[in-house]
Amino acid sequence: MGTPPVTLDLAIDIREGLVWFECGSDYNSSSYNPIRCGTNKCKLAKGTDCVTCTNHPLKTGCTNNTCGVQPYNPFAHFFVSGDLGQDILSSSSTHSSNAARAPSTLHVPRFISSCVYPDKFGIDGFLRGLAHGNKGVLGLAKTAISLPAQLASKFNLERKFALCLPSSSKYNKLGDLIVGGGPYYLPPHHASNFLSYTPFVVNPHSTGPIFDHGPSTEYFIDVKSISVDNKVVNVNTSLLAIDKNGNGGTKLSTVTPFTKFQSLLYAPVVNDFVKGALARRIKRVAAVAPFGACFDATSVRKSRSGPSVPTIDLVLKGGVRWRIYGANSMVAVNKKVLCLGFVDGGLEPESPIATSIVIGGHQMEDNLLEFDLDSSKFGFSSSLLLRNVSCSHFRLV
Repeated sequence: MGTPPVTLDLAIDIREGLVWFECGSDYNSSSYNPIRCGTNKCKLAKGTDCVTCTNHPLKTGCTNNTCGVQPYNPFAHFFVSGDLGQDILSSSSTHSSNAARAPSTLHVPRFISSCVYPDKFGIDGFLRGLAHGNKGVLGLAKTAISLPAQLASKFNLERKFALCLPSSSKYNKLGDLIVGGGPYYLPPHHASNFLSYTPFVVNPHSTGPIFDHGPSTEYFIDVKSISVDNKVVNVNTSLLAIDKNGNGGTKLSTVTPFTKFQSLLYAPVVNDFVKGALARRIKRVAAVAPFGACFDATSVRKSRSGPSVPTIDLVLKGGVRWRIYGANSMVAVNKKVLCLGFVDGGLEPESPIATSIVIGGHQMEDNLLEFDLDSSKFGFSSSLLLRNVSCSHFRLV
């Protein structure tokens, strides 16, 4: 980002509406331009106030009439004030259908983002919870200034992006973010054929950390039922739908480590999973927080798709199934214990609007996921490990 360019490692957050980064140390760009209060770009970003040069150390491009926004740290759960500005974004780029093509450098002029000064909390304080080396958050939500939206607008791309998140168990592996659509090449496969699709659904109420008028900018899908080993779990299906107040339903989150179920869903899913595991002669052991069901790892067989345990299906609108195999359902808490990697989200909402199921990052790993905003549909592959490929091997940008 900027001139001279500064490399930024950012956490991917599909609920965040913009890109924000800490700019109090290395970033001093000559090509940075602030976005002024009251402008159309400030309104697009839902600017909250005006930021002045007295709020933080003087930097290039500082004005007393800069659009202020409120970047959110999703791991530490707090906001600070940030400047809205535009600068040159540089990134490596190649065509997703040709793995042999050498990547080139893509320059994005006037890219809108938020520069955050860590005066109030200190650098470590504001970045608390982010992975070591991360300097901010890469926002991919359904907003006009998210990374995919800006790239689609500037380069006349399809309004699509895809994620391939690597397994957290693989040391120092990197996945991929592909903007503009496929085909997606995972050697030796064209992985577009792996995708099943289900429509996105719109939650008519704001669900973000800041209440806003209008629909949610997060990604919701319509789970109709849940199955364990092809047997439907007996749950209160009204919890799976979004009610008139915006409660319920299912959304996706890359910053939630493990899928959360509302308590009335969690208990029957875990009970049915445990029954299926015991039928396979898998030995249950004491639970390890935050998980509710754990097992003796030596009693679990291995398979291409991870531990050989009961499969969990999210049955979606249209009858398609997002099948979750052992690599995505189980977590090795140590060498001797495997736990079912779902957590109890409780009965009481953590925010004014409570979502019944939040699909977390662990369940997305080694799945190819496509977010098609033009057609308002979600594509998913289920575990790529079944095809002898993984997101850790997919190095296209």
